[in-house]
Amino acid sequence: MEMIEVEVYYLEMRCPSPRTVPAPRNDLSVVHLRSPTVPFYRPLYEAVGQPYRWLSRRKMSDEQLAALFGDPRNELHVLYVNDTPAGFAELDRRQPDEIELVQFGLVPGIIGQGIGKWFLQQVIDKTWSYEPKRIWLHTCTLDHPAALPNYIKAGFLLYKQESIQREP
Repeated sequence: MEMIEVEVYYLEMRCPSPRTVPAPRNDLSVVHLRSPTVPFYRPLYEAVGQPYRWLSRRKMSDEQLAALFGDPRNELHVLYVNDTPAGFAELDRRQPDEIELVQFGLVPGIIGQGIGKWFLQQVIDKTWSYEPKRIWLHTCTLDHPAALPNYIKAGFLLYKQESIQREP
């Protein structure tokens, strides 16, 4: 199998930032879906992740995904624009004192409108409400070019960087 080289960036936040981001429009909302279904999740995951070659959830069986979201410590927060799903954030709260922002992204049609910056701040604020000692995530050179700068502007700090080989 052909492999490609990818640069992976690991970022963390150890205290809340005082940053506030006003909503760029009035038709935005974020909903914590407590028991998302696989048929709801898969198309949203593909719409957001396909342009960036996301693989992790695509490789999971429906049963594995259902089990993942059956654990209340795995959270799905869905961004709605005019009552239509337009992005999501996935939080993993299974480790004591830390929360991983496992997935974060928007559907292609709304990128570049300031919505992602607002949505990221909503997710960060929600995550700090659980009072972890740190929030962390990773992004890579396959993600949108604005991903890393947006995370850094939001207050995340780079703590590790590595080159890996992965399938395209």
